[in-house]
Amino acid sequence: MKSIFAGLALTLAAAPCFANPYEASMRDYLESELLVWAFSPVIIEAVRAQNTAHADVDQAWIDAADLRWRAEVGSGTQPTIRPVLENPAADFLRDQMDNSAGTIFEVFVMDEHGLNVASSGATSDYWQGDEAKFQQTYGVGRGAVFVDEVEFDESVQSYVGQVSLTISDPETGDPIGAMTVGLNAEMLY
Repeated sequence: MKSIFAGLALTLAAAPCFANPYEASMRDYLESELLVWAFSPVIIEAVRAQNTAHADVDQAWIDAADLRWRAEVGSGTQPTIRPVLENPAADFLRDQMDNSAGTIFEVFVMDEHGLNVASSGATSDYWQGDEAKFQQTYGVGRGAVFVDEVEFDESVQSYVGQVSLTISDPETGDPIGAMTVGLNAEMLY
């Protein structure tokens, strides 16, 4: 596992100047806090299991599953969403969020297709594969980090942003998925 962290540290150290005034703090938080648990066995095993279960899915299946997820958001019946929210990895993510003293407001893990594996809460869609948070991490490879723009969120009256990273298999070093963490950027500054 040391080699995974070493590769990520090199990626973080080689990062260019930041246009986002919170980006350096978000990357520091990633390195000092998130990496401690981002490669936890419960996360790795959940991603591996879903990759195996979804080994043969195609884009039509992904699109149909994403449509089902979107239809379930906010409804009382959530057969597609519930398994992503109710599993040991999701419980682990919620514990990490609860222990962050409000710094983390959401966290979710994706498989090799960009499909949600585990999440602290329901995301607006199931498939993240068409978004930069997945394409700029899993799509780039081992050690990749993507810090999205920070925006003011009216609902929490604070500046928030997401930091995402590739999840790599600790045995092979191969990318197996990605993780996105929503941060209250003002708590890092």
